[in-house]
Amino acid sequence: MVEDGGEEEAEGEMPLPPPAAAAVPPPQRYNGFLPGKEAACGVRRAAGEAEAEAVLCAAGGPPGTRLSRRRLAVLAVFSCYSLVNAFQWIQYSILCNVFAGFYGVSFTQIDWLSMVYMVAYVPLILPATWLLDARGLRLTALLGSGLNGLGAWIKCGSLAPGRYPLTLAAQAVCAVAQVFILGLPSRVASVWFGPTEVSTACAVAVLGNQLGTAIGFLLPPVLVPNTPNDIDLMAHNISIMFYGTAIVSTLLFFLTGVVFEEKPKYPPSHSQAVLQAMPHEDYSYKQSIINLFKNIPFVLLLISYGIMTGAFYSVSTLLNQMIVTHYEGEEVNAGRIGLTLVVAGMVGSIICGLWLDYTKTYKQTTLIVYILSFIGLLVFTFTLDLGHLIVVFVTGGVLGFFMTGYLPLGFEFAVEITYPESEGTSSGLLNASAQIFGIVFTLVQGKLTTDYSPRAGNLFLCAWIFVGIILTALIKSDLRRHNVNRGIMNLDVKAVSGD
Repeated sequence: MVEDGGEEEAEGEMPLPPPAAAAVPPPQRYNGFLPGKEAACGVRRAAGEAEAEAVLCAAGGPPGTRLSRRRLAVLAVFSCYSLVNAFQWIQYSILCNVFAGFYGVSFTQIDWLSMVYMVAYVPLILPATWLLDARGLRLTALLGSGLNGLGAWIKCGSLAPGRYPLTLAAQAVCAVAQVFILGLPSRVASVWFGPTEVSTACAVAVLGNQLGTAIGFLLPPVLVPNTPNDIDLMAHNISIMFYGTAIVSTLLFFLTGVVFEEKPKYPPSHSQAVLQAMPHEDYSYKQSIINLFKNIPFVLLLISYGIMTGAFYSVSTLLNQMIVTHYEGEEVNAGRIGLTLVVAGMVGSIICGLWLDYTKTYKQTTLIVYILSFIGLLVFTFTLDLGHLIVVFVTGGVLGFFMTGYLPLGFEFAVEITYPESEGTSSGLLNASAQIFGIVFTLVQGKLTTDYSPRAGNLFLCAWIFVGIILTALIKSDLRRHNVNRGIMNLDVKAVSGD
């Protein structure tokens, strides 16, 4: 069969005979479905071969699965506009002293240009995840890329001293765009990619955001050198960065409209086939939220993910201040250290994604990465003031490899322990937790860094990350999505062998 203009690869095309009669499990409240509102195939739960039989329709089993080549374009476009959004998040913080002088405001007010991303996310994430579930992937993607471009163009009007309120308003628009971006990696991966590539696809989607942060560390210090005695030159340099960002984000908005579809013609995995068989009109978003908060492993992951990711947000926001405190006049190297941190994390993300697709050892991998992030932050903290920038580059790279490499692990672990709940809802709640912790950590670490030293602020984060290690160790793993795929594939083998 063909799809997307004849570009189609087949996977799992073996038809299944009707399964043997299986006892239907007692009604559960999964995926927001109330008792009596389950899918016609008898879907109540999904965790292994017995449950896999229960989700098959009595008249023929699940449809054949296909992999669409369009999935690669969808992933690429999403990663690119996520990149631009992350770039806009960090572009002020890495030039904290430059923008503070240009707008005539305090460092704390410049920090708020980063924290507005976190503040906007918390109240808007539930409406955004509802919209994702109710109206779908395409509309959510268009809102994310469109608002991203709108915020970039508004910034172009703030190219003069005294226009801090306008640039803050523009950054707030970009912050709203982020709400429609951060929760999509696991949804894009699940809807478009097969079971042997879904973790890698999620890692690549998260990688786009990380790459934007990396470019945000590297490019602004090069484009906007600190020229406190020539404000006109500074405004010209800032305009190059702002207008360039606006043009690129507008182009990506149009590409999103062309490339993004709601879903492929055929499901890429058996677990997606099961979810698509559920009657959407019976879906309850409120019930889905309740189900997630009743899931103790997910609640533990919600807190531990928030701690780790919030710590990363705080370190990223305050990196310029930490470096300049010990290495005066090294704004460009501060950006390069941030680049090293994030690029190392991108490598970590891809390695972790490939490892998860191969082993499915979600809890073990997450716990190990968490512990190594704790060790990395300790080493970074106690070597920051040695007076050797090369040491900071190395320790920052090690810290980034594990701390930012953790981000896609949390998304995929959440999907596995909460299936068949919506990936967008679980990811959205994880990100909301991260924003809350990020706001608190940035404010407290910033205060400790200003009043005492960067070491005091980093030790504060170390203490919290140690708490996160304990919470991660307490999570009981229940890999529901993996089990339903494995269970149905076992039925495939039985059907072929005649058992």
